[in-house]
Amino acid sequence: MAGWPVQEFLRLTGARVPIIQAPMAGAGGVALATAAIRGGAVGSLPCAMLTPDQVRAQVAEVRAQAEGPLNLNFFCHALGEPPDDSEWRAVLAPFYAKEGVGPPETPPPLRAPFDEAMCAVVEEVRPELVSFHFGLPETRLVDRVRRAGALIIGNATTRAEASFLTDHVDLIIAQGFEAGGHAGYFLDGYRPEGTLALVPKVALDADIPLVPTIAAGGIADAEGIAAVLIAGAGAAQLGTAYLHTPEATISAAHRAALGEETVVTNLFSGGLARGMRNALIDAIGPVHPSAPRFPYASAVLADLRRVAEADGRGDYSPLWAGQAAALGKPLAGDPLESAQALTERLAREVVELLGELP
Repeated sequence: MAGWPVQEFLRLTGARVPIIQAPMAGAGGVALATAAIRGGAVGSLPCAMLTPDQVRAQVAEVRAQAEGPLNLNFFCHALGEPPDDSEWRAVLAPFYAKEGVGPPETPPPLRAPFDEAMCAVVEEVRPELVSFHFGLPETRLVDRVRRAGALIIGNATTRAEASFLTDHVDLIIAQGFEAGGHAGYFLDGYRPEGTLALVPKVALDADIPLVPTIAAGGIADAEGIAAVLIAGAGAAQLGTAYLHTPEATISAAHRAALGEETVVTNLFSGGLARGMRNALIDAIGPVHPSAPRFPYASAVLADLRRVAEADGRGDYSPLWAGQAAALGKPLAGDPLESAQALTERLAREVVELLGELP
Protein backbone atom coordinates (compact mmCIF):
# COMPACT_ATOMS: atom_id res chain seq x y z
CA MET A 1 0.00 0.00 0.00
CA ALA A 2 2.88 2.40 0.65
CA GLY A 3 3.42 3.05 -3.05
CA TRP A 4 -0.19 2.79 -4.16
CA PRO A 5 -1.12 6.51 -4.36
CA VAL A 6 1.73 7.56 -6.65
CA GLN A 7 1.62 4.47 -8.83
CA GLU A 8 -2.16 4.72 -9.14
CA PHE A 9 -1.93 8.40 -10.09
CA LEU A 10 0.61 7.60 -12.80
CA ARG A 11 -1.44 4.64 -14.04
CA LEU A 12 -4.71 6.57 -14.17
CA THR A 13 -3.40 9.74 -15.78
CA GLY A 14 -0.61 8.49 -18.01
CA ALA A 15 1.77 11.07 -16.56
CA ARG A 16 5.42 10.13 -16.14
CA VAL A 17 5.92 12.17 -12.97
CA PRO A 18 3.57 12.82 -10.01
CA ILE A 19 2.99 16.49 -10.84
CA ILE A 20 0.01 18.43 -12.15
CA GLN A 21 0.62 21.91 -13.51
CA ALA A 22 -2.14 23.92 -11.90
CA PRO A 23 -4.64 25.73 -14.14
CA MET A 24 -4.20 29.46 -13.56
CA ALA A 25 -6.40 31.91 -15.46
CA GLY A 26 -4.34 34.86 -16.58
CA ALA A 27 -1.08 33.01 -15.97
CA GLY A 28 -1.38 29.71 -17.79
CA GLY A 29 -2.33 28.67 -21.28
CA VAL A 30 -1.17 26.64 -24.25
CA ALA A 31 2.57 27.25 -23.83
CA LEU A 32 2.63 26.37 -20.14
CA ALA A 33 0.43 23.28 -20.48
CA THR A 34 2.47 22.05 -23.43
CA ALA A 35 5.78 22.47 -21.60
CA ALA A 36 4.50 20.72 -18.47
CA ILE A 37 3.28 17.77 -20.55
CA ARG A 38 6.63 17.52 -22.32
CA GLY A 39 8.25 17.40 -18.89
CA GLY A 40 6.13 14.39 -17.95
CA ALA A 41 3.45 16.11 -15.86
CA VAL A 42 -0.26 16.60 -16.40
CA GLY A 43 -0.71 19.90 -18.20
CA SER A 44 -3.76 22.06 -17.49
CA LEU A 45 -5.76 24.71 -19.31
CA PRO A 46 -7.86 27.16 -17.26
CA CYS A 47 -11.22 27.35 -19.04
CA ALA A 48 -13.50 29.39 -16.77
CA MET A 49 -12.77 32.61 -18.65
CA LEU A 50 -12.75 31.09 -22.14
CA THR A 51 -15.49 30.68 -24.72
CA PRO A 52 -16.22 27.19 -26.08
CA ASP A 53 -14.46 28.10 -29.33
CA GLN A 54 -11.39 29.26 -27.42
CA VAL A 55 -11.29 25.97 -25.50
CA ARG A 56 -11.46 24.03 -28.76
CA ALA A 57 -8.68 26.10 -30.28
CA GLN A 58 -6.38 25.86 -27.26
CA VAL A 59 -6.83 22.10 -26.92
CA ALA A 60 -5.98 21.71 -30.60
CA GLU A 61 -2.82 23.78 -30.12
CA VAL A 62 -1.68 21.69 -27.17
CA ARG A 63 -2.40 18.43 -29.03
CA ALA A 64 -0.36 19.64 -31.99
CA GLN A 65 2.66 20.34 -29.80
CA ALA A 66 2.74 17.63 -27.13
CA GLU A 67 1.56 14.10 -26.43
CA GLY A 68 0.43 13.41 -22.91
CA PRO A 69 -2.31 13.97 -20.34
CA LEU A 70 -4.24 17.23 -20.59
CA ASN A 71 -6.57 18.57 -17.90
CA LEU A 72 -9.33 21.11 -18.59
CA ASN A 73 -10.38 23.08 -15.52
CA PHE A 74 -13.83 24.59 -14.96
CA PHE A 75 -15.61 26.47 -12.18
CA CYS A 76 -18.95 25.35 -10.71
CA HIS A 77 -20.26 28.50 -9.02
CA ALA A 78 -23.82 29.77 -9.39
CA LEU A 79 -24.10 33.18 -11.03
CA GLY A 80 -27.61 34.13 -9.93
CA GLU A 81 -28.95 37.63 -10.42
CA PRO A 82 -26.32 40.40 -10.50
CA PRO A 83 -26.01 41.99 -7.03
CA ASP A 84 -26.31 45.69 -6.26
CA ASP A 85 -22.73 46.92 -6.52
CA SER A 86 -23.38 50.58 -5.66
CA GLU A 87 -21.51 50.35 -2.34
CA TRP A 88 -18.54 48.79 -4.08
CA ARG A 89 -18.51 51.57 -6.68
CA ALA A 90 -18.58 54.13 -3.86
CA VAL A 91 -15.58 52.48 -2.20
CA LEU A 92 -13.71 52.64 -5.51
CA ALA A 93 -14.72 56.25 -6.27
CA PRO A 94 -11.45 57.80 -4.97
CA PHE A 95 -9.47 55.44 -7.18
CA TYR A 96 -11.59 56.31 -10.21
CA ALA A 97 -10.84 59.98 -9.54
CA LYS A 98 -7.13 59.33 -9.12
CA GLU A 99 -6.83 57.35 -12.33
CA GLY A 100 -9.21 59.48 -14.39
CA VAL A 101 -11.64 56.68 -15.20
CA GLY A 102 -15.02 55.44 -14.05
CA PRO A 103 -16.85 52.15 -13.83
CA PRO A 104 -16.71 50.52 -17.27
CA GLU A 105 -19.75 51.06 -19.48
CA THR A 106 -19.30 47.53 -20.84
CA PRO A 107 -17.76 45.30 -18.17
CA PRO A 108 -15.61 42.39 -19.37
CA PRO A 109 -17.01 38.86 -19.35
CA LEU A 110 -17.33 37.21 -15.96
CA ARG A 111 -15.97 33.81 -15.00
CA ALA A 112 -18.64 31.43 -16.23
CA PRO A 113 -19.73 28.17 -14.58
CA PHE A 114 -19.53 24.84 -16.39
CA ASP A 115 -22.63 24.42 -18.55
CA GLU A 116 -24.13 22.51 -21.49
CA ALA A 117 -21.97 24.30 -24.05
CA MET A 118 -18.73 23.53 -22.25
CA CYS A 119 -19.84 19.96 -21.64
CA ALA A 120 -20.35 19.55 -25.38
CA VAL A 121 -16.79 20.82 -25.94
CA VAL A 122 -15.44 18.25 -23.48
CA GLU A 123 -17.32 15.53 -25.35
CA GLU A 124 -15.81 16.79 -28.59
CA VAL A 125 -12.16 17.30 -27.61
CA ARG A 126 -11.99 14.40 -25.11
CA PRO A 127 -9.33 15.53 -22.64
CA GLU A 128 -7.74 12.93 -20.40
CA LEU A 129 -8.83 14.82 -17.27
CA VAL A 130 -11.42 17.42 -16.29
CA SER A 131 -11.12 19.24 -12.96
CA PHE A 132 -13.80 21.23 -11.18
CA HIS A 133 -13.45 24.07 -8.67
CA PHE A 134 -16.15 25.11 -6.18
CA GLY A 135 -17.76 21.68 -6.03
CA LEU A 136 -19.23 19.81 -8.98
CA PRO A 137 -21.72 20.63 -11.74
CA GLU A 138 -25.06 18.87 -12.08
CA THR A 139 -24.84 15.08 -11.93
CA ARG A 140 -26.04 14.72 -15.53
CA LEU A 141 -23.13 16.87 -16.71
CA VAL A 142 -20.65 14.93 -14.60
CA ASP A 143 -21.98 11.71 -16.11
CA ARG A 144 -21.53 13.07 -19.63
CA VAL A 145 -17.94 14.07 -18.86
CA ARG A 146 -17.23 10.59 -17.56
CA ARG A 147 -18.80 8.95 -20.62
CA ALA A 148 -16.51 11.11 -22.77
CA GLY A 149 -13.61 9.22 -21.24
CA ALA A 150 -12.23 11.88 -18.93
CA LEU A 151 -11.03 11.28 -15.40
CA ILE A 152 -12.79 13.68 -13.04
CA ILE A 153 -10.91 15.68 -10.41
CA GLY A 154 -12.67 17.43 -7.54
CA ASN A 155 -11.21 20.05 -5.19
CA ALA A 156 -11.58 19.75 -1.42
CA THR A 157 -10.49 22.18 1.27
CA THR A 158 -11.77 20.05 4.18
CA ARG A 159 -12.21 16.38 5.02
CA ALA A 160 -16.00 16.82 4.72
CA GLU A 161 -15.66 18.13 1.16
CA ALA A 162 -13.36 15.23 0.28
CA SER A 163 -15.86 12.75 1.67
CA PHE A 164 -18.62 14.34 -0.41
CA LEU A 165 -16.52 14.15 -3.58
CA THR A 166 -15.35 10.56 -3.16
CA ASP A 167 -18.35 8.90 -4.81
CA HIS A 168 -18.27 11.26 -7.79
CA VAL A 169 -14.63 11.73 -8.80
CA ASP A 170 -11.51 9.75 -9.71
CA LEU A 171 -8.99 11.99 -7.96
CA ILE A 172 -9.28 14.58 -5.19
CA ILE A 173 -7.22 17.74 -4.79
CA ALA A 174 -6.54 18.50 -1.12
CA GLN A 175 -6.13 22.27 -1.32
CA GLY A 176 -4.40 23.86 1.66
CA PHE A 177 -4.77 27.50 2.58
CA GLU A 178 -1.23 28.15 1.34
CA ALA A 179 -2.38 27.78 -2.27
CA GLY A 180 -2.47 30.77 -4.59
CA GLY A 181 -5.65 31.80 -6.37
CA HIS A 182 -9.18 30.99 -5.31
CA ALA A 183 -9.91 28.75 -2.35
CA GLY A 184 -12.25 26.11 -3.75
CA TYR A 185 -14.49 25.61 -0.72
CA PHE A 186 -18.10 24.68 -1.42
CA LEU A 187 -19.82 23.05 1.58
CA ASP A 188 -19.47 24.96 4.84
CA GLY A 189 -17.71 28.19 4.00
CA TYR A 190 -14.05 29.02 4.25
CA ARG A 191 -12.40 26.78 6.85
CA PRO A 192 -8.70 27.02 6.04
CA GLU A 193 -6.40 24.08 6.76
CA GLY A 194 -2.73 23.67 5.93
CA THR A 195 -1.75 21.29 3.16
CA LEU A 196 0.27 18.92 5.33
CA ALA A 197 -2.57 18.77 7.86
CA LEU A 198 -5.23 18.19 5.21
CA VAL A 199 -3.50 15.62 2.99
CA PRO A 200 -3.41 12.78 5.56
CA LYS A 201 -7.05 13.45 6.48
CA VAL A 202 -8.02 12.89 2.87
CA ALA A 203 -5.46 10.33 1.74
CA LEU A 204 -5.27 8.08 4.80
CA ASP A 205 -8.77 8.30 6.28
CA ALA A 206 -10.20 4.79 6.50
CA ASP A 207 -13.72 6.20 6.13
CA ILE A 208 -12.91 7.72 2.73
CA PRO A 209 -12.70 5.09 -0.04
CA LEU A 210 -9.39 4.91 -1.87
CA VAL A 211 -9.19 7.78 -4.34
CA PRO A 212 -5.72 9.17 -5.14
CA THR A 213 -5.13 12.51 -3.45
CA ILE A 214 -3.38 15.43 -5.14
CA ALA A 215 -1.79 17.87 -2.70
CA ALA A 216 -1.98 21.58 -3.50
CA GLY A 217 -0.75 24.63 -1.63
CA GLY A 218 2.69 25.76 -0.53
CA ILE A 219 4.54 23.29 -2.77
CA ALA A 220 7.18 24.80 -5.02
CA ASP A 221 10.28 22.63 -4.66
CA ALA A 222 11.31 18.98 -4.53
CA GLU A 223 11.30 18.94 -0.73
CA GLY A 224 7.66 20.02 -0.71
CA ILE A 225 6.68 17.40 -3.26
CA ALA A 226 8.51 14.70 -1.30
CA ALA A 227 6.80 15.77 1.91
CA VAL A 228 3.28 15.45 0.52
CA LEU A 229 4.07 12.11 -1.14
CA ILE A 230 5.33 10.80 2.19
CA ALA A 231 2.14 12.16 3.79
CA GLY A 232 0.05 9.97 1.49
CA ALA A 233 -0.58 12.04 -1.63
CA GLY A 234 -0.31 10.49 -5.07
CA ALA A 235 0.87 13.71 -6.70
CA ALA A 236 1.42 17.41 -6.14
CA GLN A 237 -0.32 20.21 -8.00
CA LEU A 238 2.03 23.13 -8.55
CA GLY A 239 0.94 26.55 -9.71
CA THR A 240 3.06 29.27 -8.17
CA ALA A 241 6.33 27.45 -8.99
CA TYR A 242 5.43 27.73 -12.67
CA LEU A 243 4.90 31.50 -12.43
CA HIS A 244 8.68 31.90 -12.58
CA THR A 245 8.89 30.21 -15.98
CA PRO A 246 8.91 32.11 -19.29
CA GLU A 247 5.73 30.28 -20.37
CA ALA A 248 3.71 31.97 -17.62
CA THR A 249 1.69 34.84 -19.11
CA ILE A 250 1.81 37.12 -16.06
CA SER A 251 2.68 40.81 -16.26
CA ALA A 252 6.11 42.22 -15.46
CA ALA A 253 4.67 43.76 -12.27
CA HIS A 254 3.29 40.39 -11.20
CA ARG A 255 6.57 38.63 -11.94
CA ALA A 256 8.58 41.26 -10.07
CA ALA A 257 6.40 40.87 -6.98
CA LEU A 258 6.78 37.08 -6.71
CA GLY A 259 8.02 36.17 -3.26
CA GLU A 260 6.48 39.16 -1.50
CA GLU A 261 3.86 38.75 1.23
CA THR A 262 0.62 37.08 0.20
CA VAL A 263 -2.82 37.61 1.72
CA VAL A 264 -6.29 36.17 1.26
CA THR A 265 -8.46 38.79 -0.41
CA ASN A 266 -11.95 39.20 -1.87
CA LEU A 267 -11.31 42.50 -3.66
CA PHE A 268 -10.68 41.25 -7.17
CA SER A 269 -13.48 38.76 -7.72
CA GLY A 270 -15.62 38.66 -4.59
CA GLY A 271 -14.30 35.19 -3.77
CA LEU A 272 -11.55 34.53 -1.26
CA ALA A 273 -8.25 34.03 -3.05
CA ARG A 274 -4.57 34.27 -2.15
CA GLY A 275 -2.36 36.79 -3.89
CA MET A 276 0.31 39.36 -3.30
CA ARG A 277 -0.36 42.74 -1.81
CA ASN A 278 -0.82 45.72 -4.09
CA ALA A 279 -1.97 49.34 -3.82
CA LEU A 280 -5.70 48.54 -3.57
CA ILE A 281 -5.18 45.97 -0.81
CA ASP A 282 -2.93 48.36 1.11
CA ALA A 283 -5.50 51.15 0.81
CA ILE A 284 -8.73 49.37 1.86
CA GLY A 285 -7.56 46.08 3.36
CA PRO A 286 -7.54 42.62 1.80
CA VAL A 287 -11.18 41.78 2.61
CA HIS A 288 -13.93 44.37 2.21
CA PRO A 289 -17.61 43.83 3.05
CA SER A 290 -18.77 45.94 0.11
CA ALA A 291 -17.17 43.73 -2.52
CA PRO A 292 -20.01 41.88 -4.32
CA ARG A 293 -20.08 38.09 -4.25
CA PHE A 294 -18.00 35.99 -6.62
CA PRO A 295 -17.46 36.67 -9.49
CA TYR A 296 -19.13 40.09 -9.64
CA ALA A 297 -16.56 42.23 -7.76
CA SER A 298 -14.22 42.16 -10.76
CA ALA A 299 -16.51 43.96 -13.19
CA VAL A 300 -16.13 47.53 -11.95
CA LEU A 301 -12.35 47.18 -11.56
CA ALA A 302 -11.83 46.68 -15.28
CA ASP A 303 -10.87 50.22 -16.29
CA LEU A 304 -8.76 50.74 -13.17
CA ARG A 305 -6.83 47.63 -14.12
CA ARG A 306 -6.51 48.77 -17.71
CA VAL A 307 -4.94 52.14 -17.01
CA ALA A 308 -2.63 50.84 -14.29
CA GLU A 309 -1.44 47.87 -16.35
CA ALA A 310 -0.76 50.22 -19.28
CA ASP A 311 1.68 52.00 -16.96
CA GLY A 312 3.24 48.73 -15.84
CA ARG A 313 1.46 48.77 -12.48
CA GLY A 314 -0.48 45.98 -10.82
CA ASP A 315 -2.25 48.34 -8.42
CA TYR A 316 -5.76 47.00 -9.12
CA SER A 317 -4.96 43.58 -10.57
CA PRO A 318 -5.11 40.18 -8.90
CA LEU A 319 -1.51 39.09 -8.39
CA TRP A 320 -2.35 35.51 -7.51
CA ALA A 321 0.44 33.50 -5.88
CA GLY A 322 0.82 30.98 -3.08
CA GLN A 323 2.87 31.22 0.06
CA ALA A 324 5.78 29.29 -1.48
CA ALA A 325 6.39 31.80 -4.28
CA ALA A 326 9.90 32.64 -3.10
CA LEU A 327 10.94 28.97 -3.29
CA GLY A 328 10.50 28.97 -7.05
CA LYS A 329 12.86 31.85 -7.79
CA PRO A 330 15.82 31.05 -10.02
CA LEU A 331 19.26 31.68 -8.58
CA ALA A 332 20.53 35.22 -8.97
CA GLY A 333 21.78 35.81 -12.47
CA ASP A 334 20.32 32.60 -13.88
CA PRO A 335 18.01 32.76 -16.89
CA LEU A 336 14.42 31.76 -16.41
CA GLU A 337 14.01 28.00 -16.28
CA SER A 338 11.52 26.64 -18.79
CA ALA A 339 8.42 24.87 -17.51
CA GLN A 340 9.60 21.63 -19.09
CA ALA A 341 13.03 21.91 -17.47
CA LEU A 342 11.45 22.82 -14.11
CA THR A 343 9.18 19.77 -14.25
CA GLU A 344 12.02 17.44 -15.16
CA ARG A 345 14.33 18.87 -12.49
CA LEU A 346 11.74 18.64 -9.73
CA ALA A 347 10.94 15.03 -10.63
CA ARG A 348 14.64 14.14 -10.65
CA GLU A 349 15.25 15.84 -7.30
CA VAL A 350 12.28 14.08 -5.70
CA VAL A 351 13.73 10.71 -6.68
CA GLU A 352 17.10 11.80 -5.30
CA LEU A 353 15.46 12.72 -1.99
CA LEU A 354 13.34 9.61 -1.64
CA GLY A 355 15.56 7.09 -3.37
CA GLU A 356 12.60 6.20 -5.57
CA LEU A 357 9.00 7.25 -5.91
CA PRO A 358 6.81 5.79 -3.13
